[in-house]
Amino acid sequence: MLRIITQQADVISELQRICERTHDEQVLHKEATVREVLQAVKRQGDKAVLHYTAEFDHQTLQPEELRVTGSELDAAYQQVSKDLLAAIQLACRQIEAFHRQRVPKSWVHFGDDEVVLGKRYTPVDRAGLYVPGGRASYPSTVLMNAIPAKVAGVPRIVMVTPPGAGKAVNPAVLVAAQEAGVEEIYRIGGAQAIAALAYGTETIPKVNVISGPGNIYVTLAKKLVYGTVGIDSLAGPSEVLIIADETANAAHVAADLLAQAEHDPMAAAILLTTDAGLAKKVQVAVDRQLVDHPRRIDTEKAIAHYGLIVVVESLEAAAELSNEFAPEHLELEVQDPWALISQIRHAGAIFLGNSTPEAVGDYLAGPNHTLPTSGAARYASALGVETFLKHSSIIQYSSTALGKVAGAIDTLAKAEGLPSHGDSVRRRIADKE
Repeated sequence: MLRIITQQADVISELQRICERTHDEQVLHKEATVREVLQAVKRQGDKAVLHYTAEFDHQTLQPEELRVTGSELDAAYQQVSKDLLAAIQLACRQIEAFHRQRVPKSWVHFGDDEVVLGKRYTPVDRAGLYVPGGRASYPSTVLMNAIPAKVAGVPRIVMVTPPGAGKAVNPAVLVAAQEAGVEEIYRIGGAQAIAALAYGTETIPKVNVISGPGNIYVTLAKKLVYGTVGIDSLAGPSEVLIIADETANAAHVAADLLAQAEHDPMAAAILLTTDAGLAKKVQVAVDRQLVDHPRRIDTEKAIAHYGLIVVVESLEAAAELSNEFAPEHLELEVQDPWALISQIRHAGAIFLGNSTPEAVGDYLAGPNHTLPTSGAARYASALGVETFLKHSSIIQYSSTALGKVAGAIDTLAKAEGLPSHGDSVRRRIADKE
């Protein structure tokens, strides 16, 4: 049963426990395993990738089977329903339209004395997208990672995803990839897939940026290869925090909590409410909706260990607790969400009002659903076009402009003990004279 607590001291400690739920003692052991996988793939390439795919995913592949073939891509369209294809295409349009609004523009500024300053944005050469498998298939994850890379103008986008039964890749995932413009797909997953993207193998190209969520082994692998390649973020188990007042519908709030809990046994589902009556109603509604839930075992585990209802004195108190937790998803199911949002400082995505369940953002509203977790919303943001871009500064000085700042540069260079820095300016000034 979903717990209800009211004591402030208990609330803070519980939220901290939930936020830190991935910091267990087993992580060090798992990190050692991941380091071994990374080094093996770096040294042995395809051979190591195939070995670990057989060991961890129980799929025996030959090198020529790593890449999904054109005939498999074509066949995938025959294996999805017309309704699913239409939904994928709608999501594509919505997500692309949103991300096109976020493309930063290169710029230059022409100042006095012919000084030119600016910033130039260019995409990475190759992006690697990780799409998880295992518990479920995630065509939405394909779209949320591939479309920003496409909008950024990345010329080569490579996708990896674990093989399922019979070495097959879920057809909905393959269709989503093609609709988003990705056709280079490899049937590998886990830490070995991250290693292949980071270091390259005989078959799989080395990329510049890796994005996409995965299990703890994938997350640790991304952490360890960062610096060799860029990464989007270190994704932890999913989480939702709902702030609700007396206007919220208990059955709707319960469904939203379960929508998060069904992801994973470590998913977090938290309600902060000013209405003690609503708290009781939501508790009952969660139990009722769990009765025939298709993913009941995992969902119940999440609710039991990382589910929570907190009765608070005010919406202001709820906002402050939410800021401390910094949730991945924040729902404001209150009468005036726009008044409350001004008090929210840390959240990956904010869903306003009683008609905006988090599922809207998961699938097709447009904003990205790859978001910071485990408190990272205090300093990090959603995946976006910027993940696949880098910028270069542009600087041009005329001889007149250089002459005006030569003295200051020389002074700073002497202060830092770097005489050639000052000399590089003085020589130019002397030659001009």
